[in-house]
Amino acid sequence: MIIGGAQENTLHTVEDQHHLHGDEVSLITGPEEGPEGSLLPRAREGGFPVHIVDSMRRSIGLWNEWRAYRDLCRLLREIKPELVHTHSSKAGILGRAAAASCGIPVVHTIHGAAFHYGQNPLAYHAYVRAERWAARRTSHFISVCDDMTREYLAAGIGSPENYSTVYSGFDVQPFLQPTCPRSEVRSRLGLNEHDVVIGKVARLFHLKGHEFILAIAPQVIAANPRVKFLFVGDGLLRTQIEQQIANLGLTEHFRFTGLVPPTQIPELMGAMDIVVHASQWEGLARVLPQGLIAGKPVVAYDVGGAREVVIPGETGFLLPRNDTADLAAALITLADDPALRSRFGSTGRERFADQFRHEFMTQRIREVYQRVLTAPR
Repeated sequence: MIIGGAQENTLHTVEDQHHLHGDEVSLITGPEEGPEGSLLPRAREGGFPVHIVDSMRRSIGLWNEWRAYRDLCRLLREIKPELVHTHSSKAGILGRAAAASCGIPVVHTIHGAAFHYGQNPLAYHAYVRAERWAARRTSHFISVCDDMTREYLAAGIGSPENYSTVYSGFDVQPFLQPTCPRSEVRSRLGLNEHDVVIGKVARLFHLKGHEFILAIAPQVIAANPRVKFLFVGDGLLRTQIEQQIANLGLTEHFRFTGLVPPTQIPELMGAMDIVVHASQWEGLARVLPQGLIAGKPVVAYDVGGAREVVIPGETGFLLPRNDTADLAAALITLADDPALRSRFGSTGRERFADQFRHEFMTQRIREVYQRVLTAPR
């Protein structure tokens, strides 16, 4: 339960099914690991059981996987749920294996393909085989975007009738009306009202695309010296990224927030003028609809479900993956045109505010649960 899109999606699902619909829900997760921060304190205040399976770790090790499988089987036999809902790659495979051995129907959410661009070929093909195996133990798939369904079907995983798309919801209201004034947030970050702030919300980690921002930063700043870049998040690459910025002589044009709780993301987006997401691999990055609902134009590479919310000429710029020339041109255009920024942001807010409410998401998920539980076993 680190701070991340898949984890927040899971927690909203658990909280809403419990509080809004009165279901008995248990949350099963591995231990806290990594520099991304934790959602466990919030989960523990939810009024439902939280089970920590120590053997369910992020790194892959055959002995740990066997232990995790046995621990999950034991736990499911104790809880005796009517349905299991799994999330993410490794946990999804282990959870489906355990649920199937206990005779429990399973819904699995695909937040991002387990096999993906930039992955070691051996791992890529191993995950495809593992997902095909797990699909035979899956009652229904939920994809966070249509693109995930297409990718899994193309890999021979399941059949079209086994899939439903449910966009990953979140608390929309703080993005519509941030609680902290924009000027105050900017002042805290050492930014002024005349700066054009280009923000990126992502872990400082591989495949998140920070290197593309660094590659075009000198060109963008030369074209518009008022541009400042704001990196929201932390991770293993922070020292390396800060050193690269220093080598470029652009330290004064970059701000780092470090690790922040999810509740601060809306006010930070409110302080931005443009949201950029240059990730090389995603399902549907939550930062894209969040940016639009905050009234900001978005610039993203055409990966995963980005094209489902980044509408060229309407809500932002959708670019070929790894294309730095178009990335620089898009950011320069938006930095120089406040009216275009306003138009794109307003359109995005109007189109997606209701669609990404977590209450809407959990109602749709509940409909999937009902179909699975009433279908012939």
